[in-house]
Amino acid sequence: MKYDKKNRFMPLLMAASMILGILIGTFYANHFSGSRLTVVNNGSNKLSNLLRIIDDQYVDDVNIDSLVEKAMPLILGELDPHSVYISAKDVQQSEDDLKGSFSGVGIEFTIRQDTIHVENVIKNGPAEKAGIIAGDKIVMVDGKKFVGKQVTQEEAMHRLKGPQGSKVRVGVLRFGHPKVLSFDVTRAEIPTKTITAAYMLDDTTGYIKIKNFGEKTYPELLIALANLQQQGFQNLVIDLRDNPGGYLQSAVQVANEFLPAKKLIVYTEGRKSPRQDYTSDGHGAYQNIPLVVLINEGTASAAEILAGAMQDNDRATIIGRRSFGKGLVQQQIPFPDGSMIRLTIARYYTPSGRCIQKPYVDGDEEAYAQDIIDRYQHGEFFSQDSIKHTGPAYHTGIGRVVYGGGGITPDIFVPEDTTYVTSYYKQAIMSGLILQFAFTYTDNNRQKMKMFKQMLDLSKYLNEQNTVDQFADYADKHGLQRRNLLIKKSHSLLEQFINGRIIYNMLDEQALYEYLNQDDPVITRALMLFKQNAAFPKLPAPTKGKTSRGKTAMGSWPAFHGNMYNTVAFMPPFRLNS
Repeated sequence: MKYDKKNRFMPLLMAASMILGILIGTFYANHFSGSRLTVVNNGSNKLSNLLRIIDDQYVDDVNIDSLVEKAMPLILGELDPHSVYISAKDVQQSEDDLKGSFSGVGIEFTIRQDTIHVENVIKNGPAEKAGIIAGDKIVMVDGKKFVGKQVTQEEAMHRLKGPQGSKVRVGVLRFGHPKVLSFDVTRAEIPTKTITAAYMLDDTTGYIKIKNFGEKTYPELLIALANLQQQGFQNLVIDLRDNPGGYLQSAVQVANEFLPAKKLIVYTEGRKSPRQDYTSDGHGAYQNIPLVVLINEGTASAAEILAGAMQDNDRATIIGRRSFGKGLVQQQIPFPDGSMIRLTIARYYTPSGRCIQKPYVDGDEEAYAQDIIDRYQHGEFFSQDSIKHTGPAYHTGIGRVVYGGGGITPDIFVPEDTTYVTSYYKQAIMSGLILQFAFTYTDNNRQKMKMFKQMLDLSKYLNEQNTVDQFADYADKHGLQRRNLLIKKSHSLLEQFINGRIIYNMLDEQALYEYLNQDDPVITRALMLFKQNAAFPKLPAPTKGKTSRGKTAMGSWPAFHGNMYNTVAFMPPFRLNS
């Protein structure tokens, strides 16, 4: 009997097992299949599928590569203001300044009236060796005319740059020569300096201008310091104003030169990037020299790392205005076609633990870019009390108060002075007429001025030429009406802007900074600090009703009745290198 019952129920048991197996299998299949479909529909494959569908079914022919080029910046723009896409054709240009060299002919030029005008010829470069001089107008490249609408910045760079050792024939028009002159130029590696000025401000104070932080910034710094040491410098000013940053490692190397051993310089940390500390090794040769660092609203990124390290370690006094506020670290990721993205992978933090990245809303680049204008309109450039700190308070090594969440606030605030700024002055700058006049004046008077090899000699000569009056005549003929009362009020600003640009055209960038720094209130404040032996930060004396850890940690300086040429209105000349 028992045997028969087993046989009778066996088919039922097998059927039940099969049904149960099917139900379990269906459940798990649906569960995991649903997840997989979600990934396909919502992940990166969805973009690929979209492009494939467009390419396969759209009513007209579509350039898919062009679509991708347009989409990449939009996608990255939704992350943060500093994650960007760089097309293959723009990668080389974006890398040249940071890498410290490029292969080309060795000239600095501008494009005026559809023609390349040679502003400067790099000393010992290929163009100089071939015989090209400043003032030449390039009208032919490799036997073909190169004038007119085809002359763009991109096309000029494309034709003049090229592989090291390759040749290019350049035809130029030169003052005093009726015919086109031809020169065969062999392209070579052209150095691009990140330290654009290094000289003595007075008998004991050296000055170094760091334009940005590239691969060769640190060796350039060592050379600059060695030269200043030969001239007997005992104090040092490092100018980081309008320095947009660059390589983090270069900023760390520079900071290391001025710090004792085992001092935290900066640390980085991100969701997928574990904390990494950068500390000093104690081998810096200038650990005890009195130091002042200059910053302004154009000081950003790696430049803020250096300023923050000096401030938080109480190593230098920071003078100027609040810096930009970029505390995000980007990694360069290349694509096979030569393009690349710079993707934010971490935040950096100064030694006190503050992140100085200013607030931003994902995808709202317009508001982020508007921040500097908002600061100006709010009065921050003119009054220290107008500075709004969005981050918490931190403390330096000796207990001074510093703030996160929006740039480096200087220890000593020097406001912008707009006393002599008029509507005429603003129009003269914004119209570009000053730059045009300065170039035309340089071109027409180059033979007279070439005898002046030093900034002071050329500056004295220009002061006697009444360049402001000549500019006013030039501008009037080009659409900017002459307004004598406003010109008189802004005379000192106009003269400095005009003459400074001419000095740059005739000499170099260091000569420009030597000229500008003569009457710069920020430089004046730094020199005063050295005379007072007060460059090394100290806790401020407690005041009635306030502790030493209050806001009195920030110094201030009354307005100077000078000019704003070296602070906001004037930016160092935009140069194109080839």
